[in-house]
Amino acid sequence: MIYGVGTDIIQIERVRGVMARTGGRFAEKVLGPQELAVYHRRRARVEKRGLAFLATRFAAKEAFSKAIGLGMHWPMTWRAMELLNLPSGEPYAHCHGELAQWLNERGLTVRVSVSDEHDYAVAFAIAERTGPAEASGVSLPR
Repeated sequence: MIYGVGTDIIQIERVRGVMARTGGRFAEKVLGPQELAVYHRRRARVEKRGLAFLATRFAAKEAFSKAIGLGMHWPMTWRAMELLNLPSGEPYAHCHGELAQWLNERGLTVRVSVSDEHDYAVAFAIAERTGPAEASGVSLPR
């Protein structure tokens, strides 16, 4: 059962501007440890690819937060959800700490898709109730 959907789009040039204003700290604020490692590897090879990666992850976290109905409010934080990739390349949301617990208590699974082009990065997320809350027939508030 679909619990919520979310989408986000961002101009990659805006990300470049924020990175310049923050001296690069924006990446450390938004990305979790595994994402940050990928970002640094991509940026070292081609700066533009690093920025596109950062922009897709930012958009993914925004879309994810909308799909679960929290926005950027506790327990949803920038670093609590990392968008990682399976060996096939398929992205998946890896959640940490209280956010993982919050999702589990509600029986939620979230699928996220991202894409980027020359100027923009976009993300789409669908939250599904697949766990105990749905099976028991209990309707939990968001």
